[in-house]
Amino acid sequence: MNTAQRNKECTLAFLKALEEMNAQKVADLFAENGKHINPYASGLFSEGAEGKDAIKAYWEPVFPNFEKMEFPVEEIYAMEDPSIVFTKFKGRIKLPNDAGWYENDYYATFKFDEEGKITEYVEIFNPITAARGFGLLDQIK
Repeated sequence: MNTAQRNKECTLAFLKALEEMNAQKVADLFAENGKHINPYASGLFSEGAEGKDAIKAYWEPVFPNFEKMEFPVEEIYAMEDPSIVFTKFKGRIKLPNDAGWYENDYYATFKFDEEGKITEYVEIFNPITAARGFGLLDQIK
């Protein structure tokens, strides 16, 4: 398997681990010093995490808040530099107590090391849609 294909498969494994709501599986896909970056956190959400342990700790409290998570991929591309993968996907998250579904569009870049571990994951989402979905519009900074 070539580098580009391996990295695309790791990207898909990351989204599957999110759907399984398995923080350990998510963290295991990262290099020891890997970074998860949310550039549009808008003061409402975490700006991310650095290091496998911090990435696991980032996701552990998230999953119990939801009944189900789905992240269907619309597009996935290895870049000219195959250590970088771009993906466009939907987020569809079932809220507890029959409160409906939170949905958003995501664009993400993944950077990988020589071993195929994620060194950087940048998650871009619409913070207004997120704030509206979680009743936080009045807290946007």
